[in-house]
Amino acid sequence: MSVPVPPTTAAPERDDRAHALRPHAEHAFAAELSALAVQDDRPRPARWKLSPWAVATYLLGGTLPDGTVITPKYVGPRRIVEVAVTTLATDRALLLLGVPGTAKTWVSEHLAAAVSGDSTLLVQGTAGTPEEAIRYGWNYAQLLAQGPSRGALVPSPVMRAMAEGMTARVEELTRIPADVQDTLITILSEKTLPIPELGEEVQAVRGFNLIATANDRDRGVNDLSSALRRRFNTVVLPLPESADSEVDIVTRRVEQTGHLLDLPTAPDGIEEIRRVVTVFRELRDGITADGRTKLKSPSGTLSTAEAISVVTNGLALATHFGDGVLRPGDVAAGILGAVVRDPAADRVVWQEYLETVVREREGWTDFYRACREVSA
Repeated sequence: MSVPVPPTTAAPERDDRAHALRPHAEHAFAAELSALAVQDDRPRPARWKLSPWAVATYLLGGTLPDGTVITPKYVGPRRIVEVAVTTLATDRALLLLGVPGTAKTWVSEHLAAAVSGDSTLLVQGTAGTPEEAIRYGWNYAQLLAQGPSRGALVPSPVMRAMAEGMTARVEELTRIPADVQDTLITILSEKTLPIPELGEEVQAVRGFNLIATANDRDRGVNDLSSALRRRFNTVVLPLPESADSEVDIVTRRVEQTGHLLDLPTAPDGIEEIRRVVTVFRELRDGITADGRTKLKSPSGTLSTAEAISVVTNGLALATHFGDGVLRPGDVAAGILGAVVRDPAADRVVWQEYLETVVREREGWTDFYRACREVSA
């Protein structure tokens, strides 16, 4: 017997939604999603808000026939996005895999927003994530008063997605204990969630799927069982291929974040953004951009996400304690904090990079001095 889960009542529009510090993707880009829905005449899978083509266009950007510009949410190989979107249109779940800072969560959120119009059916994976977060829990007051009943059952985001034909998200899957991870096996293979306390089950309706993210660096924390891994189609999100691509990503995300924080745009800050990206890429790759000097890499990941954070913080410093122009002194402390995670080993790597590369690089004198000052 299948137990229906009451549909989620849409939250009423609130006047303070525009003031949210971090609006959900479906709210922040509502105009683009609406324009795509109007122009989208391609076949849509059951309960999808957009066709796979429109979902890919939403993520990668483009110009619609009516002239509407869709801003890119992900800068990377088109085929990666196409494979991810196509996976969600099949009966296999999607696993986004990559090192920290490769936009796994960002892509997951925007995929759910474009496919289901709701990116909030989310399970955050941690070492303490319980089984109830994936399956269901109980309202203990009702459970004690009435015993197990439909009214006392509290559906998880995954159960709600199954019942409503929507997309659920599980962040940091490999941080979840292995026995809790494996509660997904029946859900993903049989598309059903048993409720033995009631002698019933919830069956997934068409449109349901699941997106999980996992960190390449966390292999060995809680490796996925072979049975669970087989239920996923894995898509690896790479680091940006070129410095120009990474500069573009950082610039776009800083502009978006700065707008939410009421920070001015930094038209003269592109030089500092390029410097931050160059430093991160060279230390990450263990070699200078010209290929002439091999470098030691620090213990941190120096991801694109960290570069965005460094530049955003620098822009805030320039706005509140400077003249509004992003300068080397505004980003130097952030770079130091990102590079030097291990006070002993990483500091040696950083000092060597400063003296052998930054000091000798033409046009980087002010940057070198700013970094030396905060490193002293």
